Amino acid sequence: MRPAARLRRACPSSENRRGGEPSPSKIGPFRAPLFGLSESLLDIFLYAAIVSYIYFGQDRKMGRVFAYCRVSTISQTTENQRNEIVAAGFALAPRRVVEETISGAVPASMRPMFVKLVDRLEEGDVLVVTKLDRLGRNAMDVRATIDRLADVGVKVHCLALGGADLTSAAGRMTMQVLAAVAEFERDLLQERTMAGIRRARSAGTTFGRPRAVNEDQQLVIVRRLEEGATVSQLAREFGTSRQSILRAKSRAAQPAK
Repeated sequence: MRPAARLRRACPSSENRRGGEPSPSKIGPFRAPLFGLSESLLDIFLYAAIVSYIYFGQDRKMGRVFAYCRVSTISQTTENQRNEIVAAGFALAPRRVVEETISGAVPASMRPMFVKLVDRLEEGDVLVVTKLDRLGRNAMDVRATIDRLADVGVKVHCLALGGADLTSAAGRMTMQVLAAVAEFERDLLQERTMAGIRRARSAGTTFGRPRAVNEDQQLVIVRRLEEGATVSQLAREFGTSRQSILRAKSRAAQPAK
């Protein structure tokens, strides 16, 4: 049965319910051809309206969904991030998944792939990240990125924060608090690391590669050079490079601390 016929049966006029015949002035839209159109054309227009809403109306309402997946080193993979976003219920098209291998300490405005992603985003789109540090590790930089996207009309969802929209008032507050705490913890870690290095150096610990020439060999090298031996000859005897022999000579010439 055609859609127009179904609608006519489902919505009978008051005259039909009373058993009377309607007057020409009270003919409903599905009782007679609308604006002179046949039922076949009405069917076509009805189907076209339904298809247009499904394929165009809903897209304008919901917007496109993009995912930004970032790792710091080439030995890491973004597969887990993609799986988390899909498991959260976001429908991702492969062309809308942006992956990047770069340190989170690099500002968002200096990440090539993220800059290209921002250029693609339009009003009503949604950007999804698994964690807040995927956007950045600096509280001020993350806030500037969120503000920039909010000005364009893009919503930013973070799965680690329960999928909250970071461009909303509650999302902004949560994002700022967590980013500030994370930055504070990194600063504490750096301070503890530097304090440990200073303590180790004061105790006589040497950092870096071991020297190619030890103290005893250094004394021998200086004496042989004074006797007339060449740098290349000593490098062959000690199984090292000419640069190592020259550095040993330079260290021996420095006054003792």
